[in-house]
Amino acid sequence: MKYIRYSCDGKASYGILDGETIKEIAGGLLGTRSETGKTTSLRNVRLLCPCEPTKILAVGWNYQSHISTRKPPSNPEIFFVPPSALLPQGEDIVLPPGASNVHYEGELVVVIGKETRQVTVAEAEENILGFTCGNDVSEREWQKNDLQWWRAKGSDTFAPMGPAIVTGFDWRHGRVETRVNGSVVQEGEFREMLFNPPAIISYASQYVTLLPGDIIYTGTPGTTAAIKAGDQVEVNIPGIGVLRNKVAAK
Repeated sequence: MKYIRYSCDGKASYGILDGETIKEIAGGLLGTRSETGKTTSLRNVRLLCPCEPTKILAVGWNYQSHISTRKPPSNPEIFFVPPSALLPQGEDIVLPPGASNVHYEGELVVVIGKETRQVTVAEAEENILGFTCGNDVSEREWQKNDLQWWRAKGSDTFAPMGPAIVTGFDWRHGRVETRVNGSVVQEGEFREMLFNPPAIISYASQYVTLLPGDIIYTGTPGTTAAIKAGDQVEVNIPGIGVLRNKVAAK
């Protein structure tokens, strides 16, 4: 099932995406969902981020192809991103003042479906609602030189996600591809993760209670490069969809 959140006639709603048709649902994404019988075309709405997390976790150094010859971490390296950084499908990644080296990072994003606290790896998968596409936009100079990554990873518009949350997605056989202006610049398979989604969830839940709707960016494969105003970045995960955002100057 593909769930989206969208705005139509000034109203935000959740729906099930069936091709180009949206079937509105009542009860919210995390409640008792039921179809209202109202439908609309995808062309007539503005897509919003498909959920409203209380917090965003993200994992760094989760592919050997990304960390190159560095020693792999012994545990998932997790950091926080503010929800204010979220950006939906179709809206612009805005380069903030002083940014000089902003990179794309195409990633699989996990959406938590139930309160998750101190779960085992085996239990963790049962707490996943679904998956979506994400772009962990990163200002490398700030990431390298600031004491914390609050602006390097958390500036406004630096956390694109969407377009849909897909339930039942088989991440074990999935892959991600990032394109800039139509050219493939990054790709990897999720089986290459150093820590897979259940392992990440289990580890994080030992210290932080994850709430329904919270999300985790699971890390990026391969190498990345700078983006500039006018570029279009696409994160493609077959079986989920394509997250598209243009880049704009402040």
